[in-house]
Amino acid sequence: MNLKKSIKYLLISACFVSGCHTAPSEIPDEYRESLVKTTAAIRDAFGRGDIPAILALHHPNVIKYFGGNNIVKGRTALGMGLAGTFKVSKLVFIENQIESTVFNGKTAIETGIFTIKVIPKNGGAPTFAHGRSMVVYVRYKNSPYGWVSLREMIQDAPK
Repeated sequence: MNLKKSIKYLLISACFVSGCHTAPSEIPDEYRESLVKTTAAIRDAFGRGDIPAILALHHPNVIKYFGGNNIVKGRTALGMGLAGTFKVSKLVFIENQIESTVFNGKTAIETGIFTIKVIPKNGGAPTFAHGRSMVVYVRYKNSPYGWVSLREMIQDAPK
């Protein structure tokens, strides 16, 4: 066996023995519990059409990617878009199935399947928005529950 190969195998073995892999750190229960409260508060605020409550749970520099060129940048733009939406519709989350949640320090990334019932205020027939989201949350001192949405991407949900 040549020297180069021997060193390679020695390094690989040393990594396994010394545990050079990355182990997940312990996540405080308070982080998990407060993230659950945050996401529930967001859905509840949408159902009430409560723009100030929704904005309090989003970072000032939030960016939401809704597909194609539909991108919302910043809390102010989010509030303006919500005002227009809530003027003509009521939104009710009827499904929120979490697929995964990963914590990395003071950041959490959550993916899930959602369905929102969109009820027109003019009496028209409701429609349903069904999708998959990936949301990046960060710890934020001015949040009611300690977390805010920083980035969000939405795509069609699987059939």
